[in-house]
Amino acid sequence: MAERVPVVVGVGMTPFAANREDCTVRDLAVEAVLDCVRDAGLETLAAVQHGLTSYESDHFNRQMTLGAILHDTLGLNPTPNVRVEGGGATGALALRTAWAYLQSGLCDSMLVYGCETNGKRISAQTANQLFALSADVDWEMMVGGTYTAFYAAMMRAHMEKYGTQREHFAHVAVRNRRNAANNPIAQKPMDITVADVLNARPIAEPYTLLDCSLLSDGAAAMLLATREWAAQHSPRYAERPVVAFTGTGCGTDTMRLGDRYPHLTNFAGKRAAAQQAYRMAGISDPLAEIDVAELYDSYSGVEIQAVEDLGFVGEGEGGAAVVAGTFDHGGQLPVNPSGGLLGRGAPVGATGIAQAVEVVQQLWGAVNPARQVADARRGLTDTHAGIGSICVVNIFERQD
Repeated sequence: MAERVPVVVGVGMTPFAANREDCTVRDLAVEAVLDCVRDAGLETLAAVQHGLTSYESDHFNRQMTLGAILHDTLGLNPTPNVRVEGGGATGALALRTAWAYLQSGLCDSMLVYGCETNGKRISAQTANQLFALSADVDWEMMVGGTYTAFYAAMMRAHMEKYGTQREHFAHVAVRNRRNAANNPIAQKPMDITVADVLNARPIAEPYTLLDCSLLSDGAAAMLLATREWAAQHSPRYAERPVVAFTGTGCGTDTMRLGDRYPHLTNFAGKRAAAQQAYRMAGISDPLAEIDVAELYDSYSGVEIQAVEDLGFVGEGEGGAAVVAGTFDHGGQLPVNPSGGLLGRGAPVGATGIAQAVEVVQQLWGAVNPARQVADARRGLTDTHAGIGSICVVNIFERQD
């Protein structure tokens, strides 16, 4: 079914912000979708055959059945719609779902849009309580378990086993926030130093405040279709390079971190997802064959774990590779040119889609020249839920 490999017809995104006081979650979805429609050169959504809504939390958004409401708000009735939810992996799972729908022949075009309002409309304390509900409520939340503590425990195990240093992942926090300065829709670009990260307020040892990603309001959208549909309906399809969605993988792991003992340093589900996606896309040497990557830096150390699990470097070698500049702009494989979750922001349901938007625009050569990766032809996104309980790797490729 190679002829049905989806292509990207258009992308759209709102600015990410700590608090979009000027709008509701409905407005955010409309803003991103209208941006996507304009990008595709469409006049209306009339030809779109299917909608897919991506959001994590009814609580953050203060609305049940939000998918149906947004589908209606966008004027997509009576076309079908489906809502996808998978914690932090929600947006990437939504794209993976669209890939499957298009490959199956169930539809020829699908609008994937994700949104979340998990910024300052609620307190950080309440946000942490809601995120804790995504853990195992019976065995973790009620005894005080939080995701920050779980991630910190994993990083401590990584440090003890491989000699990874706090300075290694502080470099990630510095670089990604610096990258965000070249992204006009990023939430919080910062010019900071490794010392600033190390001396910031402690959160959960070894992580400080500046090692932690942002809570954000925002939305992102992507229109995927078959080549035939794109050529027939999108004036812009013929004007820029074809970018195809060539690989997708999904892997899982135990919900409770303790059940992985003593293997706590890395994400087994991410390794499985990457291998699936690489086989599908025909990749055997990811460091050499991928040109740009958006990785899920929910905490700075997670990027170090990810570059290992994705096979860019060997297990335990991520810290040294980060400090050596392997993943900096101009390095062998630029990572998180958007600023990542640390600098761009992380409205959960939109995050995986926003990563893909950045990668696709990089492949089109359509981003700010200061962050454009030269001659980028293949890009990867890495997203996960919980502490790697659900992991998704998606691959996009320029084909011209």
